[in-house]
Amino acid sequence: MTTMQPLLIELGTEELPVKALPGLAQAFFDGVLAALGKRGVAIERGDAKPLYSPRRLAVLLPGVAEVQPEQRSEVLGPYLNIALDADGHPTRALQGFAAKAGVDWTALEKTSDAKGERFVHRAVTPGARTVDLLQAVLDEALHGMPIPKPMRWGDRPYGFARPLHWLVALLGKDVVPLQALGITAGRNSRGHRFLHEGAVWISKPGDYVEALRAAKVLVDPDERRTRVVDEVIRAAAEAGGNARISDDNLQQVNCLNEWPVAVLCTFERDFLTVPQEALIETMEANQKFFPLLDADGKLSEHFIGIANIDSKQPAEIRKGYERVIRPRFADARFFFDEDLKQGLAAMGDGLKTVTYQAKLGSVADKVARVAALAETVAAQVGADAAQAKRAARLAKNDLQSRMVNEFPELQGIAGRYYAQRAGEPADVALAIDESYRPRFAADDIAASKLGKVLAIAERLDTLAGGFAAGLKPTGNKDPFALRRNALGLARTIIESGFELDLWSFLETAYSAAHEAIAFTAHGKLKQAERDAKAAGVELTPNKRVSFRYRSDEVTELYDFILDRLRGYYADRGVPASQFHAVAERKPASLYDFDRRLAAIGTFAQLPDAAALAAANKRIGNILKKADIDIPAMEDAALLSEPAELALAEAVEAACAATDAALAQRDYVTVLSQLARLRPQVDAFFDAVMVNADDPAVRANRLALLKRLADRLGSVAAIEHLSA
Repeated sequence: MTTMQPLLIELGTEELPVKALPGLAQAFFDGVLAALGKRGVAIERGDAKPLYSPRRLAVLLPGVAEVQPEQRSEVLGPYLNIALDADGHPTRALQGFAAKAGVDWTALEKTSDAKGERFVHRAVTPGARTVDLLQAVLDEALHGMPIPKPMRWGDRPYGFARPLHWLVALLGKDVVPLQALGITAGRNSRGHRFLHEGAVWISKPGDYVEALRAAKVLVDPDERRTRVVDEVIRAAAEAGGNARISDDNLQQVNCLNEWPVAVLCTFERDFLTVPQEALIETMEANQKFFPLLDADGKLSEHFIGIANIDSKQPAEIRKGYERVIRPRFADARFFFDEDLKQGLAAMGDGLKTVTYQAKLGSVADKVARVAALAETVAAQVGADAAQAKRAARLAKNDLQSRMVNEFPELQGIAGRYYAQRAGEPADVALAIDESYRPRFAADDIAASKLGKVLAIAERLDTLAGGFAAGLKPTGNKDPFALRRNALGLARTIIESGFELDLWSFLETAYSAAHEAIAFTAHGKLKQAERDAKAAGVELTPNKRVSFRYRSDEVTELYDFILDRLRGYYADRGVPASQFHAVAERKPASLYDFDRRLAAIGTFAQLPDAAALAAANKRIGNILKKADIDIPAMEDAALLSEPAELALAEAVEAACAATDAALAQRDYVTVLSQLARLRPQVDAFFDAVMVNADDPAVRANRLALLKRLADRLGSVAAIEHLSA
């Protein structure tokens, strides 16, 4: 039985990059496991996970085999016609192969493949001791870590994310004298930089976590994260507020501290006149503090800092935190006050000089296109078209504000505050903010109807403009975030329940985008002509500028939007076959797409669904191979077989029963009714020859099948449900 021993490898460094730390730890952990697995070393992983703190990366495994399994090798040699001469003696090729293998040629075995019989050298060697393999394991793990800009120190020829200061490597109770980045491994780790003096002796891997805890280092990131949350909640309760704990801020604080301690702080209430989002952004993004909110969700004058030390003078730390945040808040208040003096409407004047995209013109040009789209969308969904146009005209003005220049994350949010102060209608002010939603993958769509209208119009223009200007995403490159915009557009339409003809709106947006490109190009041409005239140069005639677009461009963009929906529905457990069944129909309304998808999911659960899907697939193949014109309707006089008579009657009844449901888009009822056709369909294929000798009969039967297929596929291409 293989003996197992616990393994510990710790890299001790200077403070590692905060945002990269979890990824580095995971890569180191995965690299060690992969290198051990590559060598066939058995591992007892248990609940092992990456361990890390700002100054260390560690792998702690409950057990690894002491010895590698025996190694079997097989090296193919020359074929017999090359290896042996006419008298059966070894040629130089065979002798060379045997010498390289270290055996006499008579000890070689033979094997056969498609080309014939050949010599082969097979060997079995005892497995190496794991302790002798760990140096290569460590080297491979370090080499595979994602460090784009390694730091070099001293006169060392190598680099790492940060300089390495100590290395621990233990297999069982024994030190493994590994070498890494100029450091030789031992059993001495280091504790907290300020709270623990001297080395931390690690007698065996199982003592590692507790030994560091005693040295004021929580090396388990989950334990450290829990402590941060507990500390923040404790401090928040002391102030009578609720802490805002965002995942991103919590992650960064967790990677900044080894022994986190909360410090409750305050700032002057006068700063609360500034939009709270700006103050929260300053606290979280710049200082990694946790804001405190009152019972109504409004920002209070309290915040919590996390110190990496259990200080005997917490008041001094508090003063430092309060002192460092005050200038940032003062700047935010200055920007806000100056923006209010200018006013939101006046800010829009500067958008004419800001290029949105070289081919698509200025931001002001984009605003005009979005405003036109917003009016049309609003009219179709029952929103106030005039307010939609007004909100669209103001939605980008805050890009010229001092506040957004300092805090880009406040785009739209700042505009909402400025619109409110300017006396704009509440719905208009809110829509300016909500036009950006969803801002990220897990974000909600806009809540107000006007906000939804603006969000749709904005994304329609961005997508059409991006594709028209040749900015389609390629690989990981998506500078205009077209993928995110496509999903945001689709989600907003679907989750709002808006019945919008997406094809029509894409055509409208595409036309406006091409017109913008044409006029931009025309303007450049006129400028070039003026420059040439001034220089005394005559330009050759240019082709006429056109802003016409091709229908396949719109189709490509429509398909791009549907492609984003594939992942959206996959996350909700919708099978790919059901998604493709609806996608093939390319519904004009994405809300209709959603309803069809829900119906096909219900249909797929019916006992007859799979058989009908297979039958429809068969019908489709028959119709594709038809080499005659198929009538639009079967002729009852040409129906003779009992099975085809029964099917024709059933199809007629099913069409009559589903016409109203189709008109009302009651797709569940439609598919439920069609599922009842299975007995007649099965009987037809069992008893009727579709390709009859009589051309008229054959055409008539094809017409019946086509009518059946059209109704079976009226909701979705159900043949995709067939395995």
